[in-house]
Amino acid sequence: MSDTVDARGAVAPTLPASGARRRLPAGLSTAQAHDGPDIDARTRRATIVMVMLNSVSTAMMLTGVNVALPDVARDLAVDAVALSWIPMSYLMASAAFTLAFGRLADMHGRKRIYLLGTAGVVVTSVIAACATSEAGLIAGRLLQGVCAAMLYATNVAIISSVYPPSQRGTAIGYTVSAIYLGLSAGPLVAGWLIEVASWRATFLIHLPLAVVVLWIGLTRLPYEWRAEERGSFDAGGAALYGVAIVILMTGVSRLPQAPGLAMVVAGAAGIWLFFRHEHRHPHPVFDVGLFYTNRVFLMSCLASLVMYTTTFANVVLVSLYLQYLKGVDPSTAGLVMMAQPAVMTLVSPWAGRLSDRSEPRVIASLGMLLTAFGLAGFVWLDAASPLGGAVACLALTGLGFSLFSSPNANAIMGAVPRSDYGRAASAMSVMRVIGQMSSMGLVALVFALLLGPVQITPEVYPTLTRAIHVCFAAGAVLALGAIVLSLARGRVHAAA
Repeated sequence: MSDTVDARGAVAPTLPASGARRRLPAGLSTAQAHDGPDIDARTRRATIVMVMLNSVSTAMMLTGVNVALPDVARDLAVDAVALSWIPMSYLMASAAFTLAFGRLADMHGRKRIYLLGTAGVVVTSVIAACATSEAGLIAGRLLQGVCAAMLYATNVAIISSVYPPSQRGTAIGYTVSAIYLGLSAGPLVAGWLIEVASWRATFLIHLPLAVVVLWIGLTRLPYEWRAEERGSFDAGGAALYGVAIVILMTGVSRLPQAPGLAMVVAGAAGIWLFFRHEHRHPHPVFDVGLFYTNRVFLMSCLASLVMYTTTFANVVLVSLYLQYLKGVDPSTAGLVMMAQPAVMTLVSPWAGRLSDRSEPRVIASLGMLLTAFGLAGFVWLDAASPLGGAVACLALTGLGFSLFSSPNANAIMGAVPRSDYGRAASAMSVMRVIGQMSSMGLVALVFALLLGPVQITPEVYPTLTRAIHVCFAAGAVLALGAIVLSLARGRVHAAA
């Protein structure tokens, strides 16, 4: 039995009839013959359920761990600067490997890489949960990030491979909504688990959903999706990019010392060399040519980078604000922190559908403006502020980001041909993960400058308050600046 690749990049087994290969009408591939309306509908349903469940799963793990940071700090005696490395190590590893896995998915199969990543996240989550030291936990988080990179590089590419352009924004909207559902549930479930068990349980809350994802992928999806032209893998470019990311982010964590500055310069130089290398390579892991020739793709990616830089650290900062400065318990903190992702869960599908008909740049730019207002509100909150103030700021930020996320993703995927979905999805994921990593890098830098390597005790609460305010103020300014990038992308639907 051989494989056939159809025009969508889907690989399906050829169908024997009565012991012989079935003859097909001229111009019809075996994959298309096999994809009858009923089977096609079932495939779409199974695919989006699989991706949505995994989106909920990984998001729950991500935010659940952030709620657990104060307990981790107490149990493992982690100082303020090292504490920021628990989320940042995961993001750094994800950013370093996402491009490579996006290219490998185009070559060898997007579903294959996706399921390998899912299984890897299960194993590495158990490793992280069993860590007995700061170094062991950060190592487990690094391994988690490598496996999660396989998911980030393929989830939107798989959805885009299954749904036509007229329905892509809606499908992406549901996927983004699933992420925010996981972000909503993560803090609440994690807070409860920390109180009845321990912080270690927060690394395991997503495992049942991951097992269901593996079952769906292995038993309900007979198709594979990959690029029609396999090409070759640029191992040198992938290695150059990964090393540059690690050096850059390690340097950020060591600022303002001279070795940290030197590493930041070296990492930035490495990324510049990577861009030059990829521009000349016939089969790049990252098609940088799109940045030179496709304004919609370029501006949408840059807008995504800046928006995630402004917003991702919210979860960590709000968790520290609530549990240290306000003195609330983990379950209450989780309940308050649900406000932002809960709004995202409700609004994202509608925003995705709206972007199928209206210009994404208008919707996304409005979202950026609302996000800036929400972040600015946090600057005025302190230990004496009511919890309702934090809820209101989180809800406004969630509304703004949901108006941005789905339309922006739809614009990125609509700017490239179907054969480049894997690389475009991985590029979008890299912008997101680098933005998230930069957000945590900003927190690590501010904490290093204002707090230093000290345990967070009541004596340093005034300084912690000032550090949190500085981070939110910087995020608000960046969000306002990102509006320019969003508006400059041009008309998406006219270009399609």
